[in-house]
Amino acid sequence: MAIIVKASDLKFRYPRNVETKDEPKFSGLPDPAPFNRHDLYEILPIMSAVMDELGTFDGRELHLLEDILNEMPRFISTRGEVYDYLLGSARG
Repeated sequence: MAIIVKASDLKFRYPRNVETKDEPKFSGLPDPAPFNRHDLYEILPIMSAVMDELGTFDGRELHLLEDILNEMPRFISTRGEVYDYLLGSARG
């Protein structure tokens, strides 16, 4: 069963970019599309995918991933890179 992260699960509040809400979001690798780290609708699918791959529902893990996301270097800019970075950091 896939893990689905909701806005209420997150530690921080993120703006919602309603103009791009219905555009395709991260659904797996490879994904060269740019990642908007300031859009809730971009963050939720990435976090869900990473948590699902880690196989955990633990809120502490999710909050750690949020901290990693917020401190992530700016040169990591595509959805695929963000996914790989978060997953690698969580496993490390």
